[in-house]
Amino acid sequence: MITTIMVITATITTTTATRTSMAEAGLLPLLVWLSPAFPVGAFAYSHGLEWAVETGQVRDAATTQEWIADLLAQGSGRNDAVLLAAAWRAAADQDDAALRHVAEWAAALQPSRERHLEATAQGAAFLVAIRASWPTEAVVRFDAAWNGEVAYPVALGVAAAGHSAPLGATLEASLLAFVGNLVSAVVRLGPIGQTDGQRIIAALVADVRAAASFAESSTLDDIGAAAFRSDIASLRHETQYSRLFRS
Repeated sequence: MITTIMVITATITTTTATRTSMAEAGLLPLLVWLSPAFPVGAFAYSHGLEWAVETGQVRDAATTQEWIADLLAQGSGRNDAVLLAAAWRAAADQDDAALRHVAEWAAALQPSRERHLEATAQGAAFLVAIRASWPTEAVVRFDAAWNGEVAYPVALGVAAAGHSAPLGATLEASLLAFVGNLVSAVVRLGPIGQTDGQRIIAALVADVRAAASFAESSTLDDIGAAAFRSDIASLRHETQYSRLFRS
């Protein structure tokens, strides 16, 4: 009796997905720097929203979202993103003259004393924390090139370039943090609750991406704003009788 044994060989192909981690993409520092836990004192500023709430201009979720969307499209959010992008490029190119120009512009463009304080106090605090815990040659070079006041977007742009954080991601993360801080201020002032606040942030993600995309290809010639009510609110806040915030 002859027994025939058939052997079937199966070939198994294993496909391994290529994955780029956030660390490899240079994004992890942004998560730390733009966290509320990073010591820049952002929680102390309302960007004029405290006056807007006091006067009823910002009174619910809809008006909060509209106010912040305007800042992203044609106000301080737009301008800060343009300044951040210019600082990032100058630092990446090691162009000290361009970086001094951006730093001077960013400090001078603030529309009120309180907004100037908000921008430069956070910028100074950010650089102190970066020098101590996230040192980079880009910040050392910037310190040697500029000894004046530093607005927060410029400080962030320099540090991001020094740590090779991509410009587009830096812009998106920065603008989203800007939105989150303003929403947090309105929540603390009372017109909206935390759930409404999260809905507003989610609804403004598209606006954040649009503003970041614009800024990524911008130049300083694109600086310009038309959010006058926000600027006036920051001026009025200086004399507001009862205040929770510094701006």
